[in-house]
Amino acid sequence: MSSFIIGVAGGSGSGKSTVTDHIVNAIGEENVAILVQDNYYLDLVHLTHEQRRKVNFDHPDAFDWELMLKHIDCLANGLPIEMPTYDYTLDIRKTETLTVMPAPIIVVEGLFALLDAKIRKYMTLRIYVDTADDIRFIRRLERDIHERGRSTDSVIKQYLESVRPMHKQFIEPTKRNAHIIIPHGANKAALEMIVARVRAAINKEELDVSSYFDEV
Repeated sequence: MSSFIIGVAGGSGSGKSTVTDHIVNAIGEENVAILVQDNYYLDLVHLTHEQRRKVNFDHPDAFDWELMLKHIDCLANGLPIEMPTYDYTLDIRKTETLTVMPAPIIVVEGLFALLDAKIRKYMTLRIYVDTADDIRFIRRLERDIHERGRSTDSVIKQYLESVRPMHKQFIEPTKRNAHIIIPHGANKAALEMIVARVRAAINKEELDVSSYFDEV
């Protein structure tokens, strides 16, 4: 099968998941396979909890790139994968996996989705979600406290020591690899335009559609 692969990148709290959800809702859940980079953190079960807390999870080296690339290749070639899942409260990989079936559209979502050239070559469309730093920080603070059991102080410390500097060094520069940059987060006008153009490209059965986005 031939798949239309979309990369969705951006800083923590930028609205990547909102973009992905909009694509799924518009195109249909049965037509979309989602590969979430956050599930591909390296398994740190061999470290103590205290040691895991010191790991820089906002650096590219925190991810299992080899497995991620393998899984993208499998989906692109019509093969199902067992996507790992991650326990953010313990900072280890869960024993449970999530079966992801191949689909006409594959969305690769993550901080560094546009960083690696080997992964980018699979992508028909590359999107960068650009959101103001203060908004991203507030979203991350709320998420980490309510969903990941973090304290306010620990979230602020992590943001200042690793999240912000890693964003400037590694994530923000990947804008240059995007076909389209969505300003002000996942705004409605940009989302509707992306879905319309993806539909148009798919209907024409054109797999190389970067020219559709050159003027954006």
